[in-house]
Amino acid sequence: MAGALNVRHGAKMRIAFDVPVGQDPQFNMVCTFNKALDESAFLVSIPMVNGKALTPDETQKMLFQYGEGDDVQIAAGYVDDVVKEGIRRYWKVRRVTEQRQFIKRIDIRMKVELPVQYMQDTWALNAEGEIDKENGETMDISNNGLAVYMNRWFEVGETCIFTLPRIGTAADGQPEREVAGVVCWMRELPKGGAFRFVSGIQLRFADQQERSAMQEYVAYVKKRYRL
Repeated sequence: MAGALNVRHGAKMRIAFDVPVGQDPQFNMVCTFNKALDESAFLVSIPMVNGKALTPDETQKMLFQYGEGDDVQIAAGYVDDVVKEGIRRYWKVRRVTEQRQFIKRIDIRMKVELPVQYMQDTWALNAEGEIDKENGETMDISNNGLAVYMNRWFEVGETCIFTLPRIGTAADGQPEREVAGVVCWMRELPKGGAFRFVSGIQLRFADQQERSAMQEYVAYVKKRYRL
């Protein structure tokens, strides 16, 4: 756990029920942040739905969105108690390790399956002094991020290097692209498939040139596959 939530007392938080991979959560409930109890728990006001206090379900993962502008944070957790302080009652939320960072996107995530490779610079070198990359596959792609199927678990906040494939011809296409990204969330997939996990990646760019190159790549993917 990366420390207690850094949210001011009285700040509004938007709430959503967790959803399956590939779906967008609907933040249609509101609560007020009271305080962090420690690194693993915090208190919020009980949200109202149709004029009634929402009854918590201890088995339902909830998403709590906070922050403003382009840097919006999301903490995930389960409501494991209702506590009383003075005359008010609060949800006690037990955080889980999945913590997401959302970037407001002006572009659209496009569902497309592309073979990708990924690695970290800290991985051990092989006999040739190189790092062996692992194979994955995109679930979706946008100018600012990826969702990637993979067979290795990463912690939220870790940085990976991804190699996107060449698409089209040398004369009229896009070359192989290497991009850096930060893991925003990880989820385990049902057993029996080709991949064990899926991860949400926020891309990081060193300069505008790198950002523009990614935008050109995504635009070509959209055109090539008629997305």
